[in-house]
Parts: sequence; C-alpha cells; structure tokens
Amino acid sequence: MKSPSISAKANLLSTHGLSGSLLRRGVLRQLAHLKNGQLLVIEEGERHLFGSAGSPLLGEIHILDAAAWGLVASNGSIGAGEAFIHGYWSSPDLTAVVRVFVSNLEVLDALEGGLARLGRPLVRALHWLNRNTRKGSQKNIAAHYDLGNELFEQFLDPTMMYSAAQFRSADDSLEQAQLNKLERICQKLDLKASDHLLEIGTGWGSMALYAAQHYGCQVTTTTLSKEQYDFTAQRIEALGLHAQVTLLLKDYRDLTGQYDKLVSIEMIEAVGHRFLPTYFKQCAHLLKSNGLMLLQAITIREQRYEQARNGVDFIQRYIFPGGALPCVQKMLEIVSRDTDMNLLHMEDFGLHYARTLRLWHENFRRAHGRLSELGYDEYFLRLWEFYLCYCEGGFLERTIGTAQLLLAKPAAMPQPLLGRFDA
Repeated sequence: MKSPSISAKANLLSTHGLSGSLLRRGVLRQLAHLKNGQLLVIEEGERHLFGSAGSPLLGEIHILDAAAWGLVASNGSIGAGEAFIHGYWSSPDLTAVVRVFVSNLEVLDALEGGLARLGRPLVRALHWLNRNTRKGSQKNIAAHYDLGNELFEQFLDPTMMYSAAQFRSADDSLEQAQLNKLERICQKLDLKASDHLLEIGTGWGSMALYAAQHYGCQVTTTTLSKEQYDFTAQRIEALGLHAQVTLLLKDYRDLTGQYDKLVSIEMIEAVGHRFLPTYFKQCAHLLKSNGLMLLQAITIREQRYEQARNGVDFIQRYIFPGGALPCVQKMLEIVSRDTDMNLLHMEDFGLHYARTLRLWHENFRRAHGRLSELGYDEYFLRLWEFYLCYCEGGFLERTIGTAQLLLAKPAAMPQPLLGRFDA
C-alpha cells in the first residue's frame, strides 16, 4: 500500500553544519521548558534529560537521523510525527512520549511557533480542501475507512467496533467491553421491539446487528464507506436479517423519514465544525416528537476548542482528513439553540478509550507480518503506530475525552435511567 506523502522540509532545511546545529539547539531550548513528566533525548550517546526530576512519567526518544530536528523545527508536532514515520527517531514507549508533550501543552504550542508558522498557511489550505461538503465527506471517509477491511480485521476484535469500548471489570476482554458498550447504548435508548432505530455511521454493522438481534427492533443504518457497506451487507445476509435491517449508502443530510430512536457512534468527528448545526438539526428532524438520540463522541477540552478549530494537527493531516473534534459545551450550545432536543444524561469515559487503544495497538503490532503480506509498507505501519499512541496519550492525559450524550425530543418519556445500567 502506498504511504501518504510526507513533508520534505527536513531536506530543505539542512541538518548538517551551522543550520542543522541551530535547528537542533532551538528545539532543545524549547524542551528545556518542560515542567510535567520527564523526557530523555538520546543522540549518538549524548543524553539530554528535561522536565521534573523524579516524575514517574518518563518519555524516551532516540534520535536516529539528524533530519528529525529539521522536521520538528519546521512543522512542530506534525513534523515530529513525520519524523517518526520516516524512522528518524524511535522510542521504547511512544505513548509515554506523547503524554509528556500533552501534559506540557505550552511547550508544544511553542514548538508550533518559529519556523513551524511558515508552513501553517499551506497546511491550513490543504485542510480546507478537505471540508465536509457532500462530495468532500465521501472522499474523506474513503481516505480512512476504505483502506481495506482486512486492515481493520487485524487489530479490531470480532465485533469490528472501531470506537471506545466500556470495560465493566479488569478482566473484560476487548470483545466483551465492546458488547458492554452496545448493551449500554440500547439500555440508555430504552430500546423496544416496536422501535425503528436509525443509525448514522454504520461502521462494520455491529450496532445495527446487535439492536436487531437482542432487542427485535427495525434498524436503518447508513454509511459513506463502500468497504463498510459491502462488509455489513454480507453480515446482514449471513444472519438472515435483511428484512429487519435496512442498509444505506447515503450522506446523513440526505436521509428522510421519522424514527423512534437514533444512535450515532463516533461519527460526529467526521461532520466538521462548520456543519455541526446542520448535523444536529437533521438528527432532530429525523426523530419523532417523543424520540431519543444517543450520541457517542470524541471530545476536546473546552479550553482548547477554538485553537483546535483554527488549527490542523497530525491526525487531521495524515489520518482523518476533514476530521474535527467538538467540545461538549459547543455541542450543547448548538442543540439548545438549533433544535428542540435537550440533554437527559451524559457520561464521559475517556480512560476506557485509552485502554481500548492500547489493546488495538498491541493487536496491530502483532499483525505487522500479516499487514506487510497484505501490502502495507513500513511507512504505513509507523504512521498507524504513531496514530494509535498519539490518541492513547491524549486520552490518558484527558486533553480529549469520550462522551455519551442522551438527547430527548420534547414528548419523550423514557424510563428512569437509574437501575437500567450502572452509573
């Protein structure tokens, strides 16, 4: 599989001689401001230790090629990711490195300054091209979810859920934790056999199939990914559920009809900041007057929302083109301003996502050999390793979270939540 294009700025900014020395010194000078955790940087036997002495959080970086300094200096955190993909640096614990930087956001912000600012207009322009219009959404979804079903089968559990699991006990397997999550969602929705459930964002079909099999309801589910559509269609046929589950290949903006319940699991991140009001208005429009909506979303801290909205990070640049994390406050502001729904219940379980990601990463590493046989090259494997650890670190440091929001239309009279699932 062809790897994504990587910035060549490290080659333009010589890493040898005076210029290379200045770049290196500039980055090390910024690292000297680390206050939380510790970061050990090793290059050709030379060791630099930054941060708070005695901190239990220790990240370790091994510089394997001096070109790493040029990429970090010229493109900040995106450049650090690019340098890792190139193999210019490594770490025995990549997640720990991410955690150190995430817990020192002011230093990370400083690294985004200087030379890195020169490349920001181009990066923002490229991201603008990925905006989530109908045509853009189709392209953005395909860029990630149509990488090949076999790729995802190698690191997801048998449910093929690609979202935060919920662990009820320390002994829960990843598969059991995903089933816990599906059951919890159905209970929060007070799902009944007489309901018609709409799902926006099919994934590989597990939510739709679980609801149909365990609650006997009708389900309509939609995706923009052709790979996911074909995979889910096969699962529906194999289980004989074609009369109960309707599978669509449609944009959420093109859906029609009225539904009793609506579920959307980590699809909102693909909506884009500009289209959040459109998304919530459409969800409210599709629900009956007594309907309920369960939204599971990856969220960003309110204090970082505006900065993230106006910037571009590594994930947006290389993993999810068009991706955008909402914050809880912004979502509730839009819901109250633009719809007739209100919040009944909210639960944040970001640390469960960190555990989910760690298990995905372990599976991914074990599958390297098989993935290579399938045509995924070393650049791609390093890219996805960085992605998985980058996200895990963010959840562990709580700069990002995972929230389930239960929203209700005015005439909704759900059963009390207490007793239907553990708090």
